[in-house]
Amino acid sequence: MSGKHLIDSPTKADGAALWRIARDSKKLDLNTPYAYLLWCRDFADTSVVAKVDGQPVGFVIAYRRPVAPDAALVWQVAVDALQRGQGLAGALLDELFTRLVGRGVRYLETTVTPDNEASIRTFASFAQRWNAPMEQTRLFESSDFPAEDEPHEPEDLYRIGPLSR
Repeated sequence: MSGKHLIDSPTKADGAALWRIARDSKKLDLNTPYAYLLWCRDFADTSVVAKVDGQPVGFVIAYRRPVAPDAALVWQVAVDALQRGQGLAGALLDELFTRLVGRGVRYLETTVTPDNEASIRTFASFAQRWNAPMEQTRLFESSDFPAEDEPHEPEDLYRIGPLSR
């Protein structure tokens, strides 16, 4: 796919494609297809999708924290393999948080496993572009997750802000 990226809020019709992009990333925790459909319906105002020729090629799904509505937690960022290396993840984050800052959000929060260097770089770059400090703390230990065949890595919380535009 080639062409210009159109960034907009996702719709229910995008849910299956977002699930496929997340699955194909081989890095994200994959939720059920049902979760992506619900996400596109219920959290469309705090999420964005990039499309080329009408087809989703990347997304950011996020939500405002009910107990801290000035913070939006980025749940997942994913870009189709053919679209990587073009700055699309950063463009998606910038578009989303430009919208959210206009609605009172002052902090981006996200969790990242310590071995996910690409995500850490993406969020560090966001903090730099937005001229905002970034703090890192451990949020979940491996032992917090249910036992599986392969243990889940710990998740570090990254908090960027205050944000302003």
